[in-house]
Amino acid sequence: MGNTMCMTKKEIREAGKNGVGSSSRRMERSKRRSLLEEELLHRQALSMAIQQHQLSQRFDGSISRRVGSTSSRRRNDLTDQQASSKQLPEFLENIKTKKIVLIHGEGFGAWCWYKTIALLEETGLVPTALDLTGSGIDLTNTNNVTSLEAYSKPLIDYLENLPEDEKVILVGHSAGGACVSYALEHFPTKIAKAVFLCATMVSDGQRPFDVFAEELGSAELFTQESKFLTYGNGKDKPATGIMFEKEQMHGLYFNQSPTKDVALAMVSMRPIPLGPMMDKLSLTPEKYGTSRRFYIQTLDDHALSPDVQEKLVRVNPPEGVFKIKGSDHSPFFSKPQSLHKILVEIAQIP
Repeated sequence: MGNTMCMTKKEIREAGKNGVGSSSRRMERSKRRSLLEEELLHRQALSMAIQQHQLSQRFDGSISRRVGSTSSRRRNDLTDQQASSKQLPEFLENIKTKKIVLIHGEGFGAWCWYKTIALLEETGLVPTALDLTGSGIDLTNTNNVTSLEAYSKPLIDYLENLPEDEKVILVGHSAGGACVSYALEHFPTKIAKAVFLCATMVSDGQRPFDVFAEELGSAELFTQESKFLTYGNGKDKPATGIMFEKEQMHGLYFNQSPTKDVALAMVSMRPIPLGPMMDKLSLTPEKYGTSRRFYIQTLDDHALSPDVQEKLVRVNPPEGVFKIKGSDHSPFFSKPQSLHKILVEIAQIP
C-alpha cells in the first residue's frame, strides 16, 4: 500500500484533460512537421530537376528546352533504342514528320509536358518542349513581356534555326495556341501540322484573351476590376500580369488532375504576362489560311468550356477535331494516354 498514490476525482479529471490536450498537440505538431517535410522534399525534387535540365542544356547547346533530359538519360535512351529498334512500331516508317514541338499555356512552362514527352519518346517520335519568354526556367521578368511577338520568341528562334528541309508538328496548349497561330503566319513552310489543345485558336484580328471572355468577363472589365492582376511597374501604372490564387487555379485548371500534379503546378507556375494576352493577331489566308490545323477538345474543362471550344472550331474550322472525355484544362491530363494516342494519330495523317 505504501507505493499506492491516491488521487481525487477532480485530479483524475484534470489529468485526463491534460493527457488529451498533450496528445492533440503532439498530433498537430506531427502533422505540421509531416507537411513541412513533404513540401521540402517536393521543392528539392523540383530544384534537382531544374539543375539537371540546365546542365543538359549547357552540354547540349540546343535552343530547345526538353524536360528531364540529362546526358546520361540520352545515352541510355540511345542504347535502348538501338537494342530494340526492330521492335519499334511499323507505322513510324510512314510518318514523314516525327518532330513534335510542345508549346505550353499561360503560367506553365516546358515542365508541364513531362507525361506527354515520355509517352511520345516511347513511341519513337521526337518531342521537344519549349519555355516561352518569362515562363518555366526562362529568367526573363514576366513584367517585361509586353507583346505576343516577345512571348513567342523562343518558338520563333527554334523555327528560324530549323533546317530548310525539315518540318515540325506544333502542339499549343491554352493561350499557347496564339503562339502557334503566330508561328503559322510567319513560318508556314516549316510547320507540317498544328494541333490546338483546348487552345485559343483565334481568328484574324482577335486577342487570345477574347477566347476566355465568357469565363473571365470582357478584357476591359477584367483589367479594371480583377483582383488577380499584378502591377510590376507600380500600382499607378497599367497592369503587367495575371496571377490566380490557388483556389481559382485549382477550379479553372485542375478539377480532374491528380493531387501530385497540382502540387507540382502550385510551386512551378509563374505570373501570366498580360501584354501577349491582349495582342491582336493578324492572320492572312495566304499563310495561316493554308495551314493544316487540328483541334483537341477537353470535355470537362472549366477554364475553356466545351461550348467555347465548340464555337472556336465552328468559327475557324480545322481539318480535324478530336475529343477527350473527363479531361480538365491542365496539360498534365488525367488521361495522358488519350492525348498521346491522338497526337500519334494526327502524325500519321498523310
